[in-house]
Amino acid sequence: MPTRRALLYALALPATGLAASLGGPAPDFALPDVQGGTRRLSDFRGRHVVLEWTNPGCPFVQKHYRSGNMQTLQREAAARQVVWLTINSTEPGHADYLKPAELQRWMAQQQAAATAVLLDESGQTGKAYGARVTPHMYLIDPQGRLIYAGGIDSIPSARVDDIAQATNYVRLALTEALAGRHLSRPSTAPYGCSIKYAS
Repeated sequence: MPTRRALLYALALPATGLAASLGGPAPDFALPDVQGGTRRLSDFRGRHVVLEWTNPGCPFVQKHYRSGNMQTLQREAAARQVVWLTINSTEPGHADYLKPAELQRWMAQQQAAATAVLLDESGQTGKAYGARVTPHMYLIDPQGRLIYAGGIDSIPSARVDDIAQATNYVRLALTEALAGRHLSRPSTAPYGCSIKYAS
C-alpha cells in the first residue's frame, strides 16, 4: 500500500499546468512499442485516442489492472473504434523499469486490450503532455486536439473496493466525446505514483 505521504503528494498534483494545453493540438510523438515497431500519434488522426500512462510497479496501476477495470475500459474503447495507447515513461535505471519483453509479458498476464504498449524511456513524450503520475489519462479527438486530461476516476485510492463507487472520468469523457457533446469534466485531478522520469 502507498504511504499516506505518497498519496497526499499524488493528490496535490494539479490537473492543469500541462505542457500540452486542453483544447490545443496534442503533441505528436513516435515511440517504440513492446513488439519492436514504432507507433506515431499522427497515424491515428481521424480517430479518438486515449493515452494511459502506466507503471506496473505502482499500486494505483495495479488496482485498476488486478480488478480488470482498466482492461474493461480498453475493450469498451476498442469496440467503439477508439485507439488506446498505453505509455510507460519509467527510466531504464529505476527499479520499476521493465524491458520491452517483460512489459509485454506483464500486459499479457493482465489480459490488457490496449491498441499498443509504448516505451518512452527518455521521458520526452510524458513531459510534453505534462504526465505526472500513473495512471495519468488523456483523450485526443479526431482532429488531434487534447480534450481530456486527468485521473481515471473520482476516488484517489489504491483500494479496489473504491472502483464501484467512483465516477469513471475516462468513461464519461469517451461517452460524451463520441456523442459529439462538450465534455462536462475536461480536466480532473490525476492521482497515482509519480512517474520515474530520467533526470
